[in-house]
Amino acid sequence: MRASSYFVVCCVLLNPGALGFAILPGNSLNHQEITEEAILSATLLACRDIAQSVGTVFTFPPGTLTAGAVAVACSSAESSKSFRRAIFGITARNVRVDLRHALNASFHFDDEMFLGGRRIIATGLTSVKASNREGNFETAREILGEILHPLQDFYSHSNWVELGNRSPHPSLLRADADLGSVAAESRPTCRNCVGEDCSDNILEDILREGVLTSGYFAIVPLVSTKPPGKCSHGGRPDQTSTLEPRGGINKDTASASHGHLHRAAARLATAATAQLLADVAQAAGETDFLRMMGVFSGSSKALVFVVDTTESMSDDLPAVKAATETLVTTQEGTPDEPSVYILVPFGDPGFGPLMRTTDSKAFMTRLNALTARGGGDSPEMSLSALKLALTAAPSDSEIFLFTDASAKDTNLKGPVIALLERTQTVVNFMLTGTSEENSSPPSRGSSAEALLYRQLAQASGGLAIEVTKSELTEAISIITASSADSLVTLLQASRSPGRDETFSFPVDESVRSLTVYITGGSMSFTISNPSGESQSSTVQNGRLGVFRSVGNLKALKLKTQVGEWTVELVSSNPYTLKVTGQSDVDFLFDFVEMSEGPFAGLDVLGSRPRAGASGTLLLSLTAPQAALTEVLLVEPQGGGAVRGRLEPRGGGEVLARFSAVPAGAFGVRVKGRGGAPGGTFQRQAPGVLRSSNITVRSESENIIVPGTPFLVRFTVTTGDVGGNFSIQVTDDRGFVTDSPARLELVAGGEANGTVTLSVPRNTPSGSDVTLTIQAEAPGGADANYVVERYSVVNTVTLLRHHGSAHPLLLLLHPLLLSSPVTDFQPPSCTLVLREGSCEGNCSQVGDWAVVVDVADVSGVGRLALLQGNGTLSSAVVGLGAGGQNASRVTYRASCCSPEAELLTVDGVGNVGSCPYSARGPDPAAQSPGAALTPSCLGSGLALVLALALVWPAGV
Repeated sequence: MRASSYFVVCCVLLNPGALGFAILPGNSLNHQEITEEAILSATLLACRDIAQSVGTVFTFPPGTLTAGAVAVACSSAESSKSFRRAIFGITARNVRVDLRHALNASFHFDDEMFLGGRRIIATGLTSVKASNREGNFETAREILGEILHPLQDFYSHSNWVELGNRSPHPSLLRADADLGSVAAESRPTCRNCVGEDCSDNILEDILREGVLTSGYFAIVPLVSTKPPGKCSHGGRPDQTSTLEPRGGINKDTASASHGHLHRAAARLATAATAQLLADVAQAAGETDFLRMMGVFSGSSKALVFVVDTTESMSDDLPAVKAATETLVTTQEGTPDEPSVYILVPFGDPGFGPLMRTTDSKAFMTRLNALTARGGGDSPEMSLSALKLALTAAPSDSEIFLFTDASAKDTNLKGPVIALLERTQTVVNFMLTGTSEENSSPPSRGSSAEALLYRQLAQASGGLAIEVTKSELTEAISIITASSADSLVTLLQASRSPGRDETFSFPVDESVRSLTVYITGGSMSFTISNPSGESQSSTVQNGRLGVFRSVGNLKALKLKTQVGEWTVELVSSNPYTLKVTGQSDVDFLFDFVEMSEGPFAGLDVLGSRPRAGASGTLLLSLTAPQAALTEVLLVEPQGGGAVRGRLEPRGGGEVLARFSAVPAGAFGVRVKGRGGAPGGTFQRQAPGVLRSSNITVRSESENIIVPGTPFLVRFTVTTGDVGGNFSIQVTDDRGFVTDSPARLELVAGGEANGTVTLSVPRNTPSGSDVTLTIQAEAPGGADANYVVERYSVVNTVTLLRHHGSAHPLLLLLHPLLLSSPVTDFQPPSCTLVLREGSCEGNCSQVGDWAVVVDVADVSGVGRLALLQGNGTLSSAVVGLGAGGQNASRVTYRASCCSPEAELLTVDGVGNVGSCPYSARGPDPAAQSPGAALTPSCLGSGLALVLALALVWPAGV
């Protein structure tokens, strides 16, 4: 993001009305709205900078910003769904702070906990940057949402606005910076409010001297206290507001104690959020920043292959490689090009390593290097590999697993299903060892052994395709042809045992590429379109479309027609039916629950909903012109459906409240209107969810410091079943060193457990850990889980930044591990020489150049131009001045571009800039790097927004 972008962000967000940001009198902005406004603006400007860098015309969308409008402006309309999902995830984590950390004063800058609040922001910001550097964007979003809450609360809960400040605090994002004058615990800060008027309750000497204070907050009647003379937060839950001095100073809403300043506080909170996002963007680069936000130049989908590499797959691997080569080549450079490629090989007894890359050629090189060897006739570690892929792939991904053997690690079925439900990922199984016509030895697999794969496919909304080895190439071409970014599911159903049944589904005007997939044994079917025309399973190329059959898969590519379609299936064998299309109209959803703490709010449910109890879904549509009219929880075997009561929430969100969540498995189906003018639509979530009479909750911090035991405490609550519950704890990194195997519960009771993770001290910052805790009732009839992601922040920063560590530092490795070094400073710039000068105008013939040594103790992570149209090159030169890791940078430009500013980012994300000019005499030899602090002018007043500061490697 360029310096000019910071200027735009600053002016837009600090001046109401620009780019749609405005707070009308009497209205209040909440955390969700503030966060979304800043994300939309920051994302838009990142796209603008990328367009400018390649010489493309960029057009700002008219009117109020929306996720869809920003995605279109970014030439990535297909990313609208993933962008909305990213925004939802970040805002949900923000809101969760009020529910999970309600009484932790540091998370809200209450009780004058300024150092504690800043520590949360700075440590989290380090984690966000490191996670982005490692490509762990989902973890980055979760941490980002959490740290934005205290950042925004600072402006509402402290007296920063009352002190007359009209720009964000310059030191909240920097752990080693001076916060300014903070009130001592013994110093009074407030007086009593006069009646209901609290506009003048902060003491004059506090305001005159610019002393920071914030309100105290407690909720327990009779015993809540605060230091003498201190301000209170205020409001009904705050029991300290009734103590001398009475009242409060919060600006959370327009009706709060200092509600007359709510608009000013909200504007500053939005600008501060943009400030933090801008720093994240500079550290990551615009492309990776957009990837974190779910905005991609091609498809937001990942291409994920999990491949069996044992000896019996020697006939399958060439087919997988050839089909993949065709797929990758066809999609490259198109809107369907995957955003990331993931490959996980497996066999027996091993699996992995996982490869994740954005380079299609590197992916194909690794895939082509796979060879079939070993394994014998034993089952393989397929679920271990699938679980690894699920933790690495983005949510809402599609995974293809290739094998000819049954699973050896069937004990992972529960954790895999938990991850499928939480990530809403679809898995398609390509099975060549289960068909009766398979040429491989019968011992390699049977239809019974494929049952587990069928169950997992049904749970995810995918397909279990059973073919011979000779049929695999055709099967791959059929199933991968549908993996478009805009793929939607219109209907999904399964019947086991099979029965004759007629299914119907509506097709709206937004749908294209209508396709029906049926898997199962011997069957017949007839498809009818809205005009009454029919085509049976005996006709391969008919009036309605083209029918292809391979193995147990039947695929029908239909000529799309708006209206009601039917599929009549005749079979006594188990079968699945899936109807898909491509459309811009889709929906996002999550089960939520009302908070039980002092703050009312909705929290995303991290596990299965309670069976038979009331439940609530939070939904939003990807098309702003569309509206929901019906939300159903449907039983996948056709046993019925439960309709929800709809409650619009604004901002395109709808709550669907259900009087009772169905017991067992169910799917989510929605109906609505407005996908096209006057049209109606139906969509279904591809996966199957489950309810439970067990509840599992966990409690821990979300950042792990390597080298010290990390404890995760969890609670299991049961309904009317007691006994000895089995506990299964797994993670994707092998860091779990201790956990209970069982917990004894009485009916209606609860029990606590603790999981210990031991993360090696050399684990790099930005690594993430996905932990699954599953509790299963006696007899295995019921189970529930919780899935958590944790981020690693390592304070040792000298050894792992782009290969730039000097050999001497490697020899000191043990010493460095025992004495962690924390890097607070941006890279320094030392001017080696300048060639040429440009005193005239652009008509002057000639070039100029500078050679600069950029050095940092953490290594130089990223170099870019903030200003200038020349060429930039760099090479690592080892140790620079003061023993730092250094890179020699050369910049060359014509006299038409006589000014340059170099953006420097070190290995831990500290951002600085170094300006150079071709005008005037040769500058001094030393040119220190500086934190970026562009200014913004508004209403004649200079408003300085610190958009890129210095962050620690760990706090």
